[in-house]
Amino acid sequence: MESTLKHQFEQLKRLQTDLYGRDFLLTWQHCQAEIQAALSIAEILKKLHASGKSFRMFDTGLAVSIFRDQSTRTRLSFASAVNALGLGLSEFDESKSQIAHGETVRETANMISFMTEVIGIRDDIFLGQGHAYMKEVGAAVEEGFNEGVLHRRPSVINLQCDKDHPTQTLADLLHLKNHFGSLENLQGKKIAMTWAYSPSYGKPLSVHQGIIGLLTRFGMDVTLAYPEGYHLLPEVIDLAKQNAAASGGQFNVIHDMQEAFHDAVAVYPKSWASFEVMQRRTDLLHKEDQLGLEDLEKECLSENAKHRDWECNESNMGITANGDALYLHCLPADITNVSCSSGEVSRAVFNKHRLNTYLQASNKPFIIAALVLLTRVQNAIDKLEAISDS
Repeated sequence: MESTLKHQFEQLKRLQTDLYGRDFLLTWQHCQAEIQAALSIAEILKKLHASGKSFRMFDTGLAVSIFRDQSTRTRLSFASAVNALGLGLSEFDESKSQIAHGETVRETANMISFMTEVIGIRDDIFLGQGHAYMKEVGAAVEEGFNEGVLHRRPSVINLQCDKDHPTQTLADLLHLKNHFGSLENLQGKKIAMTWAYSPSYGKPLSVHQGIIGLLTRFGMDVTLAYPEGYHLLPEVIDLAKQNAAASGGQFNVIHDMQEAFHDAVAVYPKSWASFEVMQRRTDLLHKEDQLGLEDLEKECLSENAKHRDWECNESNMGITANGDALYLHCLPADITNVSCSSGEVSRAVFNKHRLNTYLQASNKPFIIAALVLLTRVQNAIDKLEAISDS
């Protein structure tokens, strides 16, 4: 085993983690050691995969995914992660289930879990309900296991909800760690998490909330910037303030993109809809009010259009630290004169950083695999070390 891997395992064994048999729903529900363990295991898995070495841990068992929204990167990342670990994948299509006939969440959760090790859920459309749904699934399988219905209790992993997108933000944190050399090197470094113009509306809040909720824990100078009115959930804003105070970092909310970019070493310009808009949208979706949704879209697109200058372009990148900040995006980005006439990022900036965003995205399947290992495999670190030594 390479000396670097030996060193990583030595550090991993010093971390106090307790994720086995638990769900992973919000990054801020988990201690620093558990976050670091997920990052380190993801790095090890990535090295093993690059060297062509299998890290299969399961001889049998199922992974079930429930996607209530469209997905490319997260869907394929979950599929490749569980496949690499030896689990079969079943994508649970609710439209083809008995849910329409009155089957409850509690019943469905148990019915899909008889030989299931992990349930991955993406539910980011309905504000105030995605995280609650995941908690309900977790409670249902907990009851099924405790009452002897299920031989094993599958873990529930958040593949994006209305509050957080843990697998994305952990992949982003790993990208920052590798770019700047270590988690310790993130202390005091400025990252701009900014709104950016998009010709569409209704983009979830979870990536932005996840970023400010996670990076403030590592002492970064996190600047959140958006036009007046594009608020995030107040509870997550409060959380970011508390995290920054505890870590010795900073957290600021401003309404000027250029000020946010100034001297930033990393920028994350991505559109979102305000939580007030998402609340209205949720209500209209439940009512199946198509005319109301169309009116809301027109209203929001009109408001978005007032802020076309919120674009990550060469001028804005020029005022970042050394004029060469790390550009981050969870993809797909709205690229001016490529995917739209005006968007979040100029063609020149995106083309310069395109391959780097692909590297950022490449962390996600390994982050997911790491979370599955930590939540489903007892003595996961020792077993992974044995695989590395073989």
